[in-house]
Amino acid sequence: MDERMKELIAIGASAAVNCHPCIEYHLVECDRLNIDREQVKAAAEVGLMVNRGAAAKTRDKIDALLGKAESRTGGASSCGCGS
Repeated sequence: MDERMKELIAIGASAAVNCHPCIEYHLVECDRLNIDREQVKAAAEVGLMVNRGAAAKTRDKIDALLGKAESRTGGASSCGCGS
């Protein structure tokens, strides 16, 4: 696997796990390698699809274990997550 492919995978993985510093770092690396921004956007979109799928499964698991999650009915926690 070449360095360009590794950086595209890293952008997607960073998007999947919501890591803003990693996205910024790997975007600089993609620019250094002259990777077309459309390719970078496509890789990030794949990561976001993975993120959405994982989040949906987590919501399903919480619903199965605890019933409907409070945050899905409008009540947010005070921890800062989701606000």
